[in-house]
Amino acid sequence: MRLPAELTLPDGMVPERPPDPPVTPRDAATVVLLRDSQEGPEVFLQRRIRGMPFAGGMTAFPGGGVDERDSDTSIAWAGPSPGWWATRFGCDEQRARSLVCAAVRETFEESGVLLAGETRESVVSEATRYAEERKALVAKELSLAGMLAEHGLVLRADLLRPWSNWVTPAVEPRRYDTRFFLTSIPEGQRADGLTGEAAEAYWRLPAEALNDWRSGECGLLPPTWVTLTELAGRSDVASTLTVEREIDKVIPKVVHRDGAWRVILPWEE
Repeated sequence: MRLPAELTLPDGMVPERPPDPPVTPRDAATVVLLRDSQEGPEVFLQRRIRGMPFAGGMTAFPGGGVDERDSDTSIAWAGPSPGWWATRFGCDEQRARSLVCAAVRETFEESGVLLAGETRESVVSEATRYAEERKALVAKELSLAGMLAEHGLVLRADLLRPWSNWVTPAVEPRRYDTRFFLTSIPEGQRADGLTGEAAEAYWRLPAEALNDWRSGECGLLPPTWVTLTELAGRSDVASTLTVEREIDKVIPKVVHRDGAWRVILPWEE
């Protein structure tokens, strides 16, 4: 897969003088929420508010940086072990645990979807009951571990699937080592746009989101464009979640060409 020539980075994302040495990437998690429709799986997208320190105004999936409290080992856990995730993402178990917990926390903070249940086999059907806890998580007044323990909830790591690993190019002042996850929205729950980081939120077929980008209706960063392209044309959510992928760390390069900053993927060089 090659990036289209029109896919350039927004003005101001790359400084005139890149950091030297490059900034160390911060661990982050991005979650692609899926739901079935008559035309195929839809994805939940958010247009980030302008002025955000990273990717302001761009359309993206829910996600964010790992919090140091995401590594709390007291969390009740169902599904593949941190060791399993560590193997998939090529990292140690502590980092893998933090990434999964960050994926669950960020999904809840940014979309209101909670991947947890009262037992190892269940998932909450109505997450709005935890609206105050959601606000406290966003304000960092509460940890995910504290919230789950208070309500006797189990983190459902088995509802997530590993998909990819993208690292922000070295020339950028804010860098993230982001692991992408897939999940389906639990029955009875509803994704919303009640986050201070999004100007709007909506469900879209991947192919339609790509058409929106082509027509200039939204801006996409390369990892989002590639993920949408990979998911376009899938028949249903269930089969999409069974896809086994070998996950390599993708570290793109940025070059200034024809008056714009263009991203070059490793296999395009």
